[in-house]
Amino acid sequence: MSQTALYQNERCFWHSTGVQALYIPLDTWVQPPTGSYGADTPDSKRRLLNLAQASGLVDALALPKAPPASREDLLRIHPADYLDRFKAASDAGGGDLGQLAPFSKGGYEIACISAGLGIEAVDAVVTGRFKNAYALCRPAGHHCLPDMPMGFCLLCNIPIAIEAARARHGVGRIAVLDWDVHHGNGTQHVYYDCGDTLTISIHQDRCFPPGYSGAEDRGAANGLGANINIPLPAGSGHNTYLRAMQTIVIPAVTAFKPELIIVASGLDANAVDPLARMLLYSDSYREITKLIMGVADCLCGGRLVVIHEGGYSEAYVPFCGHAVLETLAGVRTSVADPELEMFTRWQPAQQIQSFQDQWVDTLAKELLT
Repeated sequence: MSQTALYQNERCFWHSTGVQALYIPLDTWVQPPTGSYGADTPDSKRRLLNLAQASGLVDALALPKAPPASREDLLRIHPADYLDRFKAASDAGGGDLGQLAPFSKGGYEIACISAGLGIEAVDAVVTGRFKNAYALCRPAGHHCLPDMPMGFCLLCNIPIAIEAARARHGVGRIAVLDWDVHHGNGTQHVYYDCGDTLTISIHQDRCFPPGYSGAEDRGAANGLGANINIPLPAGSGHNTYLRAMQTIVIPAVTAFKPELIIVASGLDANAVDPLARMLLYSDSYREITKLIMGVADCLCGGRLVVIHEGGYSEAYVPFCGHAVLETLAGVRTSVADPELEMFTRWQPAQQIQSFQDQWVDTLAKELLT
């Protein structure tokens, strides 16, 4: 049996931020056209899955199915009033109940499918069915607040999955590492007062939510010290991310001693993403995946779940995600990143890199003391 499970569902690719296909209102069986989405298209995720199929990588993966999240699952995080408003708006044709999180008819049901992928991925790893797992969730979840969607995120996918695992299996300490280029504000909000969940976000400084940096936000009450934000300057590349992982993330996770590690894997820190200004490439994601896998092997028997978040370069996200999947599965296919050489040359000049190194070192002193 494969050590790695990939959870995905075709319906997740049908989630739309628009309202019609040609002149036909979007409905359960009307697949949204690409032009109806805006920035959050399904193509980056669909093409990641297609690349894994074309390369043969899926042959090294298990492809189990997952049921949608139940209302009981959702109510552990979201108040009934929000779920009722979301369902009613979804049934009525869609809308936007928050900040930059539009959805069309049927959006509620698809969001439940997406959250269900995360629940099942965590459950499978916690119960030992697989060593690690990747949930190709869409819509994403890390910006969503319990009572308000935000930034393309409609349900709190990772907290929903965490609390389902705790309810079913009594899981204790869990570390969440969010390397999406945008701050994981929703996950932070849910666990800000909780000492049993370590939340770490590596993100572009002041990108999204607009103007947010967050290094001073360390948690409160029982969660004081269990929230770590690592805002990096725009233009940060491969070496800066590795430095942040090695000097801040790994020591913090090691000290926390989790039973399970979850990665909120946005792939929008890539060098050509339209919604950010970072300089990562496929091998960057390969290396940071290796690093967090090493920590998981040492601390929690390798138990690691990767939950897909953002990433908006339809052409390049597939290569970054494929590198993560290859690393999780411990295989290397014949896929060659056609932009790897160019993006390695785009890295910061020595003077800028020195500034970024100093930035990370200063953060490390502030965050780990």
